[in-house]
Amino acid sequence: MNPDAPIVIISSDKDRFTVERKVAEKSLLIKNMLKNLLPAEGEDDSDNEDNDEPIEIPTPNVRSAVMKNVLEWCEHYKDTEFPEDDQEDDSKKSAPIEAWDKNFLNVDQEMLYEIILAANYLNIKPLLNAGCKVVAEMIRGKSPEEIRKTFNIVNDFTPEEEAAIRRENEWAEDR
Repeated sequence: MNPDAPIVIISSDKDRFTVERKVAEKSLLIKNMLKNLLPAEGEDDSDNEDNDEPIEIPTPNVRSAVMKNVLEWCEHYKDTEFPEDDQEDDSKKSAPIEAWDKNFLNVDQEMLYEIILAANYLNIKPLLNAGCKVVAEMIRGKSPEEIRKTFNIVNDFTPEEEAAIRRENEWAEDR
């Protein structure tokens, strides 16, 4: 396979997205797949040097509407180098979400969750972190009742159980 061949990412619903290699490689999953598919530098691959057939990468866990969004994010950050996991420090985790990411992730809850799941599956840590920060912002400063309403969570505690839990954890309440 030719390392300069176009990369075609195939979604779960069989839509095809042709992207540059550096866009596709924002996903560590795809980057590792390509590393396994393509010959290592210096290896003799003269039989396939002229082969410009696209390299197809199936993504059975990501539907096309979500993949379109993920690839838009990857395209925006294609020239950005993100640190490796072991180099990441805690200050990045507590840093505010970037304005572009905040605007990009200003979508309905279902799409936001699917983008987070896709970022996790495709191993795109910066997108996963940005999505999780958006969800954290949705929770910050809200009461349990407000959080339940925001995320459509049914309260399955009886009033007695809830009162007992509050008594046990009143030390943690803001005063």
